[in-house]
Amino acid sequence: MSALRDLQKSLLICATLLSVAFALGGCSSQLADMTPADAQAHPREPGSYLPVHDLPPDRDQAVISPEQRAKIEAELAAARDRQAVAAKEGK
Repeated sequence: MSALRDLQKSLLICATLLSVAFALGGCSSQLADMTPADAQAHPREPGSYLPVHDLPPDRDQAVISPEQRAKIEAELAAARDRQAVAAKEGK
Protein backbone atom coordinates (compact mmCIF):
# COMPACT_ATOMS: atom_id res chain seq x y z
CA MET A 1 0.00 0.00 0.00
CA SER A 2 2.78 2.42 0.84
CA ALA A 3 4.50 1.80 -2.48
CA LEU A 4 1.25 2.58 -4.28
CA ARG A 5 0.87 5.86 -2.43
CA ASP A 6 4.47 6.79 -3.22
CA LEU A 7 3.83 6.02 -6.88
CA GLN A 8 0.64 8.09 -6.88
CA LYS A 9 2.44 10.97 -5.16
CA SER A 10 5.27 10.81 -7.70
CA LEU A 11 2.85 10.79 -10.61
CA LEU A 12 0.95 13.72 -9.13
CA ILE A 13 4.16 15.71 -8.72
CA CYS A 14 5.27 14.91 -12.28
CA ALA A 15 1.87 15.88 -13.69
CA THR A 16 1.92 19.14 -11.74
CA LEU A 17 5.42 20.01 -12.92
CA LEU A 18 4.51 19.16 -16.49
CA SER A 19 1.39 21.33 -16.42
CA VAL A 20 3.36 24.22 -14.91
CA ALA A 21 5.98 23.85 -17.64
CA PHE A 22 3.27 23.97 -20.33
CA ALA A 23 1.61 26.97 -18.68
CA LEU A 24 4.88 28.90 -18.49
CA GLY A 25 5.77 27.92 -22.04
CA GLY A 26 2.53 29.46 -23.23
CA CYS A 27 3.49 32.78 -21.63
CA SER A 28 6.60 33.15 -23.76
CA SER A 29 5.10 35.26 -26.51
CA GLN A 30 7.08 37.93 -28.29
CA LEU A 31 7.06 41.27 -26.50
CA ALA A 32 7.65 43.09 -29.76
CA ASP A 33 4.24 41.95 -30.96
CA MET A 34 2.54 43.55 -27.96
CA THR A 35 4.09 47.04 -28.17
CA PRO A 36 2.00 49.78 -29.75
CA ALA A 37 3.07 51.17 -33.12
CA ASP A 38 3.57 54.70 -31.74
CA ALA A 39 5.87 53.61 -28.89
CA GLN A 40 9.20 55.41 -28.53
CA ALA A 41 12.36 53.53 -29.43
CA HIS A 42 14.70 52.50 -26.62
CA PRO A 43 18.03 54.34 -26.34
CA ARG A 44 20.92 52.61 -28.11
CA GLU A 45 23.49 53.07 -25.35
CA PRO A 46 22.68 50.77 -22.39
CA GLY A 47 24.00 53.01 -19.60
CA SER A 48 22.06 56.17 -20.42
CA TYR A 49 19.45 57.55 -18.08
CA LEU A 50 16.08 58.88 -19.09
CA PRO A 51 15.66 62.67 -18.86
CA VAL A 52 13.63 62.90 -15.65
CA HIS A 53 13.60 66.70 -15.43
CA ASP A 54 12.41 67.31 -18.99
CA LEU A 55 8.74 68.16 -18.99
CA PRO A 56 6.43 67.02 -21.76
CA PRO A 57 5.30 69.79 -24.13
CA ASP A 58 1.58 69.43 -23.37
CA ARG A 59 1.78 69.74 -19.58
CA ASP A 60 -1.39 71.34 -18.19
CA GLN A 61 -0.33 71.61 -14.55
CA ALA A 62 1.18 74.76 -13.09
CA VAL A 63 4.89 74.71 -12.33
CA ILE A 64 5.87 74.72 -8.65
CA SER A 65 7.33 78.00 -7.50
CA PRO A 66 10.98 77.99 -6.34
CA GLU A 67 9.87 78.73 -2.76
CA GLN A 68 7.50 75.74 -2.72
CA ARG A 69 10.15 73.54 -4.30
CA ALA A 70 12.72 74.56 -1.67
CA LYS A 71 10.17 73.89 1.09
CA ILE A 72 9.36 70.42 -0.27
CA GLU A 73 13.04 69.58 -0.68
CA ALA A 74 13.74 70.70 2.89
CA GLU A 75 10.87 68.56 4.21
CA LEU A 76 12.12 65.54 2.27
CA ALA A 77 15.68 66.06 3.54
CA ALA A 78 14.40 66.36 7.12
CA ALA A 79 12.38 63.14 6.73
CA ARG A 80 15.43 61.37 5.30
CA ASP A 81 17.54 62.55 8.24
CA ARG A 82 14.90 61.40 10.75
CA GLN A 83 14.80 57.97 9.13
CA ALA A 84 18.58 57.71 9.19
CA VAL A 85 18.64 58.52 12.91
CA ALA A 86 15.82 56.05 13.59
CA ALA A 87 17.67 53.36 11.63
CA LYS A 88 20.86 53.94 13.65
CA GLU A 89 18.94 53.81 16.94
CA GLY A 90 17.15 50.63 15.89
CA LYS A 91 20.40 48.72 15.28
